[in-house]
Order: sequence, then structure tokens, then C-alpha cells
Amino acid sequence: MSRIVVVTDSTASLPAEVAAAHEIVVVPLQVVIGAEVLDEGPEGATPAMVAAALKEWTPVSTSRPSPAAMRAVYEQAAAAGAEAIVSVHLSGDMSGTYESAQLAAQDAPVPVLAVDSRQVGVATGYAALAAAEAVAAGGSAEEAAEAARRRAEASSSLFYVDTLEYLRRGGRIGAAAALLGGALAVKPLLAISDGRVESLERVRTSQRALARLEELAVTAAGDGPVDVCVAHLANPDRAATLTSRLAERLADQLEGREVWCGELGAVLGAHVGPGMIAACVAPRP
Repeated sequence: MSRIVVVTDSTASLPAEVAAAHEIVVVPLQVVIGAEVLDEGPEGATPAMVAAALKEWTPVSTSRPSPAAMRAVYEQAAAAGAEAIVSVHLSGDMSGTYESAQLAAQDAPVPVLAVDSRQVGVATGYAALAAAEAVAAGGSAEEAAEAARRRAEASSSLFYVDTLEYLRRGGRIGAAAALLGGALAVKPLLAISDGRVESLERVRTSQRALARLEELAVTAAGDGPVDVCVAHLANPDRAATLTSRLAERLADQLEGREVWCGELGAVLGAHVGPGMIAACVAPRP
């Protein structure tokens, strides 16, 4: 184990093999489906389970890792030889996970730098990767934390949802905004801005929303090298279409890297609902 360990949470949506290759420790959040509490992940709460529950109106909620659970992760890393930890998490305005990391850091056996990425999904994952790459290059914990913050700030998280109802249920948008979207029968285009969900545009159909999402992602990419990820919940065909289009249009900036495409994790999926399509564009350092 490296003397500086990078920790993140399951909402960062890092493929298991990528996290392992960079020695990133992933702490699961929990999903409550009905009366059952499950860790997010292939052995616990899966996107398919959440999508099915939402369609059937089964109550679904999410829960952060407790400070005790975070502290146990830090203690395990220290016991394995870590001398410092950089803990990178989803926006503190969207979840209490960052707060749990801060509280756990107070009693950790080694110094812990908790980083609020002010992002969600794979944008947080890219921030964690930036921290791990800084460590691999010989950087200090402080330099790794700063690399994570810079990558997260430069990233764009864009998405559309079939309905605002799930975001309303989870308290991520106001009831008035959800009611307006439903009344107009629009497909809202949204973004993460300073850690919160922000409305960008409203379009009339899913097809137009997908086309507009593509244009916004291309604009966000700018002219330099980027990493790109497409995520969805129960919408694989449209996600595949967007992935193909972005891979073609951003080929020069991808420099041979693939556009990641996968289903959104269970925790984030619980708040956006089936049909969601997202694009994350993360300029490379």
C-alpha cells in the first residue's frame, strides 16, 4: 500500500478495476428499499433493483456512511502502512458523506485530508483519480487533495431526466420546480453547479434532450484533452447512442481513450429515476 492512500465513496462510479489499479479505497453508501438496508454495489443494491422499486412506487431512500464506518476505513489503511489519507467525496450539499469523513478524520490514527468535490458521480471519481495520480507522481497529501479539487472544479456534469419527481422526493429540487416541469411535460436539462442541481434548459422530447446534451458536452470539452463518461438508469440504448456520438466528435481530445459508458449507481439512481442520461466531461490536467 502507498504511504498516501486515496479514499472515495461508491457514488464516484469508478469501475472496480480502475479503482484497484490506482489503489483507491471505495466506501459504500447505503440504499434503503422498503425496509431493507443494502450497501451500494453488485453484491448489494444495484441500479436494476432501484429502477424496479421506483417504478413500483416502493419507498427508496439513501444513507451516508457513518463517521464510525469511515473511521474504520482510515484505521485499516493506517494498519496497512498508510501515513496519510486523502478522502474525496461527493458534494456536501447533496450528501452527509463529506461530513462523515470530516468527523472521522478527527480521531483517525493518521492525518486525513477530506475533500468536498462539489460534484457527483464520475466527476467525483475523476477527482479521486487525479489525487491518486498525484500520489503516484510523488506528490504530498496536500498536493493530491489540491489536484482532486482542481479536477472536480474543471469538470462538467450534465444530465436530463424523464421527470423531476424523483429529485423532488429526495429534496434535491423544490416542489414548485417539479410541478412546473410536470405541467409543461418537458425534459429538463440539468447540471451540477457548485455542488447543487441547477436547471439549464427545458426541451419538449427525449430525442431533443439527447441532442442538446450532446452539444452541451462538446462545448464543455473545449479544445484540450478530456475524459468523458456517459451514465444512465434503465436507458441503455440512448446512452449507447450518446457514447458513440461523443466518441466520434471528441476523438482528437480523447487521444485514444474510450468514452466510459455504464449504468448509474443505485444511490444516485434513487434520486434521478429511470430514463436518466448523464454526460461528464473532465478536462485532463
